[in-house]
Amino acid sequence: MGARKKEMADKLKEAKKTTYLAKLVDCPTSPRKMRLVADLVRGVQVDKALQILKFNAKEAAPRLEKLLLSAISNWQAKNEGQKVEDNNLFVKEIFVDSGRQMKRIRTAPQGRAHRIRKRSNHVTLILATKKEETANQTITQ
Repeated sequence: MGARKKEMADKLKEAKKTTYLAKLVDCPTSPRKMRLVADLVRGVQVDKALQILKFNAKEAAPRLEKLLLSAISNWQAKNEGQKVEDNNLFVKEIFVDSGRQMKRIRTAPQGRAHRIRKRSNHVTLILATKKEETANQTITQ
């Protein structure tokens, strides 16, 4: 059983070498609002995604732009000497999960109180190159 565990660990290690991701944890925006912006850049080329985020008026856009730049720098750390423009990088996956909620009290009429839920979220962004994507599709088919 130890050998199988080691093989799986080696496979995961190899997969991580070609995975370029960045995570944003506990971002103080509701997940629903963040998903609206995340949907705009899913599956889009990196340079086009940066332009979309730069000119979007939503509050979540600058945060996602910074996250995308972080993912690009993670790609550059693993692929030294290569240019981003030459490798057709695109946003392979981006998903928004809900984070912790801070519960607060707002005073209401006649001595009552209403609960306010201040939501936060976690965003995970994964980049891929078009070459890898076509290679992965041919292997699975």
